[in-house]
Amino acid sequence: MNATLTEDSMSATPTLDHLRASGGMNPAWDSFVNLDPQWAEQFLHTAALPVKRGLIDPKTYEFLAIAVNASCTHMYSPGVRRHTRNALKLGASPEEILAVLQSVAMLGIHTCSLGAPILLEEMAKLAAEAQ
Repeated sequence: MNATLTEDSMSATPTLDHLRASGGMNPAWDSFVNLDPQWAEQFLHTAALPVKRGLIDPKTYEFLAIAVNASCTHMYSPGVRRHTRNALKLGASPEEILAVLQSVAMLGIHTCSLGAPILLEEMAKLAAEAQ
């Protein structure tokens, strides 16, 4: 599915090219990029549209990226580091970044809110069966 380029045409993957040049490329993406670079280009281009269109400001985007990368379902430290550095360069305070981290930490509470009631139910069932 590789695009054919002429000598005077632009790259078929400008978003990927930019991510590579800026150090924003996640090595975990290499497999799907190699399998279908056009799909990867469109996917990553779409992810950048809210900022490119001015719908959210760059600092807010960095906060969102910190939250996603630091979340208990992702835990990607290179992304947390890169987006924290970017947010600081954009004028974010350490307190703002800490607030993002504290807010995303709430994702983990759902482990307890799901698991604790099940634990109590199963304990009650076992106690009832033992009688």
